[in-house]
Amino acid sequence: MHVLVSGAGISGLTLAYFLAKKPGAHITVLEKSHALLPYGQNIDLESSALTVIQKMGLLDELRRWNTTGKGTQFIDPNGQPFAPFPVKKGHASPTSEFEILRGDLARILYDSAKDLPNVDFRFGTTIQEVVTKDNDNIKVRLSDGKVHQYNLLVAADGQWSRIRKHCFPPPKIIDLGMHAVYCTIPRTDHDNDWWNIYHALGSRVISLRPDPHGTVRAALICMPLNDDQNAAWLAASSSKNDRQSQVDFLRTQFADAGWEAQSILASMGEAPDFYFHSIQQIKMSRWSQGRVICIGDAAHAPTPLTGMGTSLAIIGAYVLAGELNKLGSEDQHPSQAMEAYEEIFRPFVEKCQKLPCFVPGIVHPATAWKRYLFQCFMSLVSKVAAIPGLLSLVGDRGKGGDGFSLPAYPALE
Repeated sequence: MHVLVSGAGISGLTLAYFLAKKPGAHITVLEKSHALLPYGQNIDLESSALTVIQKMGLLDELRRWNTTGKGTQFIDPNGQPFAPFPVKKGHASPTSEFEILRGDLARILYDSAKDLPNVDFRFGTTIQEVVTKDNDNIKVRLSDGKVHQYNLLVAADGQWSRIRKHCFPPPKIIDLGMHAVYCTIPRTDHDNDWWNIYHALGSRVISLRPDPHGTVRAALICMPLNDDQNAAWLAASSSKNDRQSQVDFLRTQFADAGWEAQSILASMGEAPDFYFHSIQQIKMSRWSQGRVICIGDAAHAPTPLTGMGTSLAIIGAYVLAGELNKLGSEDQHPSQAMEAYEEIFRPFVEKCQKLPCFVPGIVHPATAWKRYLFQCFMSLVSKVAAIPGLLSLVGDRGKGGDGFSLPAYPALE
């Protein structure tokens, strides 16, 4: 079986590693960038994803590249921390002991797959055209102009997948009315090792998170108050090739936000990474069609609000590889494996994509009064979460708590 994976992200790399265990399989991974990009924000892995990482023998590497975060704390209007949620036994915290930067995780996964004899990485290469996608094979024209034939095409090219656009009906896009900007800025003497979250008036949020590279990961988030403001944010988000106009727009939107806003705005223009996007979910009616399948964010982007995007990418890739490994001959159509994969994994994905009706509004207070109520609530939650023994009553994070029963695939062990 010759498999073409479009995208060397978390899902594509995980799939390549496990699919390489199938006898006779050859995997080609395309990545449009000329090298694996080191960028990305802090991400957490949940229990089933950690089990997959453990099967890959990478748990020690995951711990080694931990972001060093001590926990999460909120910042009041005077710039003072309150409501701490430390990372330590017996405490619940939005920060996980397995927190890692997306770029560091991608590098770890790539290092585990790059030397496998039946995995070939081609950087600076994309699919220009899907020439044929009939029942017998897939033919694609790559950016080098050559046409290649494969048994299976996997779209692992992210939330706005080009492969999905060309091979599937348009997905359902759920707009959550929220916009975010991420970048890496220099660390200063007054930065600390906590995930600091500050709520500015006008439904704006600023966060700073530590990393193990001597820099800080910054985020500016806004939930517009009216249609005109939302339209302005959507317009800025669509200006993908005009970073300067996006930075100028952010300076108008966050100039009076307070806390570290001015410092972030002053640094983001020179940031090595800069990602501006609207928070939207992707929901496909079917993840596969013929010999083409979407995985990861290309199939089911859940948004950062769920905290499950990376975990779903890893778990899904593992399950798909396991089902494909069950196929007999190389000529057997992969539809049986793809249908089994979707039957096993879709209910869990749909569960993860469900958000309470008050999210994300509750964490974006618009007025001083609402912010005060939110701060009182978080202070109470912080105190309750620190009560000894309480966490054991509700289940510890990262220890079988995601609700997914990971299938056993002996061939992938």
